[in-house]
Amino acid sequence: MIGIQSAAVFCGSAAGSNPAFAAAAEALGEGLAAFGIKLVYGGGGIGLMGVVARAAHKAGGELVGVMPEFLMQREVAHIGAGELIVTPDMHTRKRRMFELADAFVILPGGLGTLDEFFEILTWRQLRLHGKAILICDVAGYAKPWVAILEAAIANGFAQASARDLFEVIDGVPALLARLAMLPKPVSQQATLL
Repeated sequence: MIGIQSAAVFCGSAAGSNPAFAAAAEALGEGLAAFGIKLVYGGGGIGLMGVVARAAHKAGGELVGVMPEFLMQREVAHIGAGELIVTPDMHTRKRRMFELADAFVILPGGLGTLDEFFEILTWRQLRLHGKAILICDVAGYAKPWVAILEAAIANGFAQASARDLFEVIDGVPALLARLAMLPKPVSQQATLL
């Protein structure tokens, strides 16, 4: 039996220029459904976010989208599949996604995905949680992200132990296998700011 019951997926609200990105998002959505892991995502029906949600829904998976009210006007919400939670702002969205997730998966994305990744990584560094953070490297997309962290370590802005806060996993099949090995995280009482 799988320890974790849910995973938040942070990814682009655009599909990106490489077809491998959408293929990975589709495979991840299908895989989460097959493993019985609830998908927690940004609630949008566009870009990689929409691809992973549609794939999970089509495969019979459970989904919960979390979208701030103001983005309901800008992005097409993925209505009709699973639960959609509307929050008053971005901070509440990220906090709610954190609360709903047992682990975090990062697919390719833009500034919003970078923001979500670095915030959840910072929360882990501050010991506000012990949940797994898994970066799915698709077509080498994770390499520059890791380079930023390595530069912070090399220049004395982060400890070498920062490398232990996340894992980079090559491709969706290996990522799904890793998710299947994760124990359910121990509940933490820390209050997120």
